[in-house]
Amino acid sequence: MGDTTDQSSSIPSNVDEKWNKQSQIIDEDKPRRQKEIDEWLPITGSRNAKWWYSTFHNVTAMVGAGVLSLPFAMSNLGWGPGCVILVLSWVITLFTLWQMVEMHEMVPGKRFDRYHELGQHAFGEKLGLWIVVPQQLICEVGVDIVYMVTGGNSLQKVYKTVKKDKDPIKLTYFIMIFASCHFVLAHLPNFNSISGVSLAAAVMSLSYSTIAWTASLHKGVQPDVAYGYAASSTPGTVFNFFTALGDVAFAYAGHNVVLEIQATIPSTPEKPSKKPMWRGVVLAYLVVALCYFPVALIGYYTFGNAVEDNILISLEKPEWLIITANMFVVVHVIGSYQLYAMPVFDMIETLLVKKLHFRPTLILRFVSRNIYVAFTMFVAITFPFFGGLLGFFGGFAFSPTTYFLPCIMWLAIKKPRRWSLSWIINWICITLGVMLMILSPIGGLRSIIIQASTYKFYN
Repeated sequence: MGDTTDQSSSIPSNVDEKWNKQSQIIDEDKPRRQKEIDEWLPITGSRNAKWWYSTFHNVTAMVGAGVLSLPFAMSNLGWGPGCVILVLSWVITLFTLWQMVEMHEMVPGKRFDRYHELGQHAFGEKLGLWIVVPQQLICEVGVDIVYMVTGGNSLQKVYKTVKKDKDPIKLTYFIMIFASCHFVLAHLPNFNSISGVSLAAAVMSLSYSTIAWTASLHKGVQPDVAYGYAASSTPGTVFNFFTALGDVAFAYAGHNVVLEIQATIPSTPEKPSKKPMWRGVVLAYLVVALCYFPVALIGYYTFGNAVEDNILISLEKPEWLIITANMFVVVHVIGSYQLYAMPVFDMIETLLVKKLHFRPTLILRFVSRNIYVAFTMFVAITFPFFGGLLGFFGGFAFSPTTYFLPCIMWLAIKKPRRWSLSWIINWICITLGVMLMILSPIGGLRSIIIQASTYKFYN
């Protein structure tokens, strides 16, 4: 009996020992599986980017279709307020971008590779996710929708200029043509794999910006030019002013992908990624200044308040130059679309693999990314209101993530002394950003409603 008791008492201990060994194997396997998933995901898949990658990625992210609407924004803002807002936006967004670059590796041994990871560190695991992810998704998906419309519009302008048909092809088909290339490019695996596309896009953005302001300068000031507000009523002037604020906000919209761009740069304690990243950002912002200020000021000086919401429409001749500029726009927004889509792909694939436990396969990537491209194409075809979309998304989505959310994170993490210079500057940025977020969507929404009143869906 004694032997039986000894054997039975040893069974649980053997089971426990076996279970502990299995648990240990599973625990040891977790980091390896996590590493494999991180190497598969778009943001953390490659960390060998050079400092100049950050230059053209940031130029591509920031200098987009928004630059072509800046003369129109100036016409609704006026000379004084327009110049102040343009310069102030450039300074504030450069400051908040510096904050994000600095915060990327503020915890020793850890990198905040995604915007929402920094938000979770600043506001807590759950709250940070809910604050950042919805805003970032609105920004990135919103940009991709607007760029679908922009690409379609530019292709249509090229067609109309060349063919001069009385019965032109509908915009819907041009959006579909533009979307077709993204069903291919969307399957490039990570940020570094789209560096060639991004470089081409950055060169194109500088090129068509230069065409826009040099052609305006060559055309000369129009005989009947007027610089007063174009709206016939005070409410119209006020609403147009609000819309213009959104246009400017949209033009400075690169912050949503800056941490993801920095995540591709190698980093060590001796050589942190913030140094090469900041070098690239400074160069990118010089390019931004060369694109934005001449286009906005010379375009408005040439056409006054008669300027169109896309300056290339106002520049009707020479035809070959307008065709070239519009094709440059198409190439640029192809690159910009991919740049803003990559963090969205990362979120979708992280959800599918880490939360829903799908296997990280090419088929999963193929299906999920094609669905996303099809979704943005469908929304763009349904709501192709280019000018209004810029104002609405610019104010509602980009103001928080670009103008004041980095400042709030800085205050939450760094905790500068009250009434110190850092504390005052951050609160000024927060105040201006919140005002921009509240006011500009009002004008953008009004523009959408006015244009939608005469628009027939899918016609």
